[in-house]
Amino acid sequence: MTEQKLHRNFMGYTNKHTHLLIGLGVSSISDSWTAFAQNPKTVEDYLDKIERGLLPVEKGHFLTGEDIGVRKHILNLMCRENTMYNEGIPEQVYGRLLPLLRDKLIWVTEKEIRITTKGKSFLRNVCMAFDEKLWLKQPKTQMFSSSI
Repeated sequence: MTEQKLHRNFMGYTNKHTHLLIGLGVSSISDSWTAFAQNPKTVEDYLDKIERGLLPVEKGHFLTGEDIGVRKHILNLMCRENTMYNEGIPEQVYGRLLPLLRDKLIWVTEKEIRITTKGKSFLRNVCMAFDEKLWLKQPKTQMFSSSI
């Protein structure tokens, strides 16, 4: 079990937890905890905005309450190797976790998900189970049957 002192942001892991990360430079991403903002992806566009006295932001996204909840669970898993649900693990998340549970990469109770020692190498795969937007982008058909 980790000492629970890690935090993760776009830059990677840090031992300092903050809800504000200011991205400086081309293509960098700022994070205010409830929103993301990305700077232009080319030097020319970035400098043009600065020279015109504009904030060099190309696009942004405000997080919904659901987004923030998902983020909390993913950060808990990535930084603390476990997460807890007050009301129980959502059915669709649990369904996505079943293959990982069968492979003993995670340990699950009604309200808790814990990364096993074996599962630490597959942490990103476990976290993908929580990303509803990722799953909505997945094709609805399969090329091969699982019975082949």
